[in-house]
Amino acid sequence: MSEARYGPDRSLDEFHSWWKELTERSAFRVERIPFADLRRWRMDPGTGDIRHDSGRFFTVEGLRVHSERGPVHSWSQPIINQPEIGILGILVKRFDGVPHYLMQCKMEPGNINVLQLSPTVQATRSNFTRAHQGSQVAYIEYFTDLRPDRVLVDVLQSEHGSWFLRKRNRNMIVEVEEEVPLRENFRWLTLDQIGELLRVDNLVNMDARTVLSCLPLSHTSGDAAADTALRSWFTEICATHNVRTQSIPLREVERWEHRADEIAHEDGHHFKVVAVSVRATTREVSSWTQPLFQPCGLGVVAFLIRRVAGEVQVLAHARAEPGFVDVVEIGPTVQYQPSSYPDGSPPFADLVRDAAPERIHYDTVLSEEGGRFRNAENRYMVLETDDDLPEPLPEDYRWLTLRQLTGLLAHRNYVNVQARTLVCAMRLTLGLS
Repeated sequence: MSEARYGPDRSLDEFHSWWKELTERSAFRVERIPFADLRRWRMDPGTGDIRHDSGRFFTVEGLRVHSERGPVHSWSQPIINQPEIGILGILVKRFDGVPHYLMQCKMEPGNINVLQLSPTVQATRSNFTRAHQGSQVAYIEYFTDLRPDRVLVDVLQSEHGSWFLRKRNRNMIVEVEEEVPLRENFRWLTLDQIGELLRVDNLVNMDARTVLSCLPLSHTSGDAAADTALRSWFTEICATHNVRTQSIPLREVERWEHRADEIAHEDGHHFKVVAVSVRATTREVSSWTQPLFQPCGLGVVAFLIRRVAGEVQVLAHARAEPGFVDVVEIGPTVQYQPSSYPDGSPPFADLVRDAAPERIHYDTVLSEEGGRFRNAENRYMVLETDDDLPEPLPEDYRWLTLRQLTGLLAHRNYVNVQARTLVCAMRLTLGLS
């Protein structure tokens, strides 16, 4: 197929028609099944860990955590161990001088609406090396056979530190000049158009959001002393957060009940481990089974922002999560699952909950990683606040400019995946920088 595109002066009506057509004629089925019905996945009889017969993809195992900070100092939980580094890559090409980004209509088994807008390539190493014995990942060659002068973004970024053990993906944006054959489930879109789509619930997926958040700013001037102070604050938090983790057998996680079709916390909070059977018409493999993590309720993720001397500042939280490579990453002001806080809430959550509508600049429900999580949604918000926050701030909170936060995305292990979604929304949807 020749290169079709939606130019910067065209509305998204044609996109929505295309999306509706794909949705209506795509045959997908995702069903909960007992663990005993998993194919090529086994529960180890000794440890209870869930592993694939090939030894690839990922393992569901146990993790014991000890932390000197926070309301809970010790716990154990299931966690996904996926040590391989996947590729999240977007191709960009200029049409009439305007950059367009090649986006994919992709099915993931955990997506609440099955199809979401995804990067050009979204593949684990097991997938793009064809460990599943399926078809080749489309456009993978643009990201494995690189010309350095065409690379706009290439950085390792973490995923959910509460559910993944030291998981990272290679976030990439590669510019091309030659004609790119356009496959059926792909479309070129401008950043403005993607920004519009970011206001639609559960449309732009997590992997697209994290890649686009890493786009470099057109201007990088700033206060060198302030940047040094920011890095020193973050380093101090990392150095003083004493979090110890230990991998344990899944059977040994405490307060988690193992049932025929789920592993769930005894109080009904947090998340469950479940199994699904999948049939798909647009994937490299047409049917499979797998485990997924399913959260118990809608999460809330929010940045409080303010404007100082004409520049946008965000209230960031240096938060520890047990699966992070360096224990701590910079996250949003508020990031929590209300159902897991029956007797309270984290700092500043009340400001988000009680915010006047005129202070809310962004408010959209977006899905998390649909390849590993089932029906995982967060309400993502950006809210402007007065300067009447309590002073001094807690030591792990700090005001920093959006420019500083975006600058940190050129480096690994600084900014968590939830904060990256909000950076993407602020830049593409709100036009902030």
